[in-house]
Formats: sequence, structure tokens, C-alpha cells
Amino acid sequence: MIAYISCCTVKVPQVLTTMDKKKEVDDMEPGPALSRSLDRVGFIKTEQSNSPEGTLKSRPAHECGREERRIRKWRKMIGAGGSDWKHYVRRNPHVVKRRIRKGIPDCLRGLVWQLISGSRDLLLMNPGVYETLVIYETSTSELEIIRDISRTFPSHIFFQQRHGTGQRSLYNVLKAYSVYDRDVGYVQGMGFIAGLLLLYMSEEDAFWLIVALLKGAVHAPMEGLYQSMKVVFQVGLALLRFCHDDLVKLPFEELLHSLRNFPDEATDPDTLLPLALSFKRTEICSTR
Repeated sequence: MIAYISCCTVKVPQVLTTMDKKKEVDDMEPGPALSRSLDRVGFIKTEQSNSPEGTLKSRPAHECGREERRIRKWRKMIGAGGSDWKHYVRRNPHVVKRRIRKGIPDCLRGLVWQLISGSRDLLLMNPGVYETLVIYETSTSELEIIRDISRTFPSHIFFQQRHGTGQRSLYNVLKAYSVYDRDVGYVQGMGFIAGLLLLYMSEEDAFWLIVALLKGAVHAPMEGLYQSMKVVFQVGLALLRFCHDDLVKLPFEELLHSLRNFPDEATDPDTLLPLALSFKRTEICSTR
């Protein structure tokens, strides 16, 4: 298990640009033969998936321009390293809420998530704590964590290499939290939250964000969980409504594949979220 421990403050690189796409087959987790095409978030698409939707491809110029304008607005709102965030939130809470609902630019999500949750403050108030938890403490959950590592996003390129950077970072974060909060320890499924965070931030940042979510920082622990589930239902309904005409024409055998591979235009936040938020409460309840 020592093999999993890595430098605690190493910044996780951008997955799609720095991970070596020519890893030896022996270094990869067992599984079916995989093609080397990736979807837009780094999951390896299998050979059986012949749909072009979701694969890496250039975006139209007008979409790139719109995204650049959004990024500039967000950078101005949060300031350098988040220095203006709290002031802006106090003065313009409705603007912040509206922009979050439209979608946080991908390149800023890691920082914004830390600012929203208050985890950045926790990190600054606890220097060296994460390193101590990873290197000097032991956890009763270590074997259980190691067992589950290869089950966490097994088809994502960052986590595929056995004992690679992704798996080591994931182990460190989960082990550290199991020591930090011994009442909760480690629970199965926690790895998927940690794994997602590691794609946007360093190990230490991801650890303190999990602490902020589960123990509370700015917000009460897991505040708004029911509200979050309602939004999940709304997004699901919006996807089904957007793709309704195409889905109803499909034979049952092809339906599951289509539900796993929505077209890019259906998942565009500028289209999807306004539609999702347009549903009334009675419409959501009637689907349960």
C-alpha cells in the first residue's frame, strides 16, 4: 500500500493533454480491448461505440467565442486566485446564482467549487494537515480503499494505469479523509466524488473540498441535498424532452445506447439548464 503514496502537493495535470496515450497494455486495468478515441471529458470510447457524438472534435467558432466571453466574465467576477469572490457574492448574489446555473466554465470549475464550498479557507487554515494524514497516519480502511481503486472510473484515461498517478492520488485522498473523519471513515462510492475532483484540482485541494462537503464550511454539511436531487430530476427530464422525437423512433434494443450517448447539443448547458429549470414542481412530482 506504500506504493500508492505520492507527493501530497503535486498538482494534477490536465488529463487530455498530458497523459501519455501510448501506455503499455500491461499497465492498464484488465478489460475489453479499447480504442484510443476519447470523449470530451477523458473517458475511453470502446470499439462497440460507433456514435461520433461526444468524441473530441473542434468546436464551431461562434461557440468558442461565446465560451471565451463567459470565461472573461467569470475571471472578472472571481478576481486573481479568487480574491474578489466574497465581495462580488455579497454585492451581486443573483448574478452569481444565474451564472452558476448557466454553467461554470470548465477551466475555472476547480477554483470556483473551492470558493463556493469554503474549502479554500479550510486549506489555508490547516497547513500541513493533509501531508501528515497521508504520510504519517494509518487507516483501518486502507485495504478496502485499495480494493475499490480500480473500480472507480475504470474507463477514464487518468485512472486506468495500475498504481499510476491517478490511482495513487485517489488512494491518498480517500485514505486521508478516512483518518480525518474516523466516524465516517471510508464508504464505497466516495471514490467517485474524489475522482471527479481530482480531474480539476490537486490532491490537497480535493481533500479539503470533500471535508467542506461532508463536515461543513460555508454551508451546513451536505446542505440542500434534497434540492440537488430535484435538480437532477429536472436535468433528466430536460434531456428526455429535448431528445423525445428521436428516442420514440428507436427500437428498444437501441434505446439504452442512446440514453448513454446524448448528442452534444442536448448537453449544452446554455440549452439544457434553462429547459430543466422551466419544469414546475408538479411536473417533477408526477414523474416519481
